[in-house]
Amino acid sequence: MAGELVDNRGRGDAAWQWPAIHPEGRKFGLIAFAISLIFLLIFDWEIVGWPLLALTGGVFAFFRDPERVVPQDANFIVAPADGLVSLITEVDPPAELQGDDGTGEAGMPPGKVIRISIFMSVFDVHINRAPIGGTVRRLVYIPGKFMNADLDKASEENERQHILIERGDGVAIGFTQIAGLVARRIVPFVKPGDMLAAGQRVGLIRFGSRVDVYLPAGTDPKVLIGQKTIAGETVLGEIGQQKLIEGIAQ
Repeated sequence: MAGELVDNRGRGDAAWQWPAIHPEGRKFGLIAFAISLIFLLIFDWEIVGWPLLALTGGVFAFFRDPERVVPQDANFIVAPADGLVSLITEVDPPAELQGDDGTGEAGMPPGKVIRISIFMSVFDVHINRAPIGGTVRRLVYIPGKFMNADLDKASEENERQHILIERGDGVAIGFTQIAGLVARRIVPFVKPGDMLAAGQRVGLIRFGSRVDVYLPAGTDPKVLIGQKTIAGETVLGEIGQQKLIEGIAQ
């Protein structure tokens, strides 16, 4: 199905398939598998070997990399991460995403914007994707703490990586990969200057974390607190569109 054009009038085919395992995770799965075999076949310690074998399955599942159907509309901002919409707040974008960084690129303009925080548990897919198509203008890594990524202050205090993508018309979207209690490694797949399509894979965070998305001014979210997002598929907002949306948990 990869690369196939589908639409909302019935064009295209769909069938369930086993998700691929990202290469970044294969080494961890194979290491866990080898250790479990050592305990089972050499030491005959089933009390250790079987749990390790189960852990192997969990490691492979964590690094799963399923295909996604990305809505093709230049104004759509799609979710960069699978997870729970834990916070929607009005904030100033991080300083690293604003102003001229010395390269002549303006970055996001100053002023309050909507930030959507998506919390990823260890059970979610951890491959992150581009929220819009455009050029990677900034990739800024900042070392920090490893507190609970569900906390609001994790945006300023945890280890994180800011990414700024700019469309051809100058509209820029910033988003931040944030490490959490368990996550200890942010792995980028892109670099400044790369041209990306919306929904393209941009990196992963190992073992539970969060992604913040900064919507451009004049754009409201199309998601609600407590909603689950799917990276590359869920539309977080439409550039320039403002509308109050209410929901009921049931």
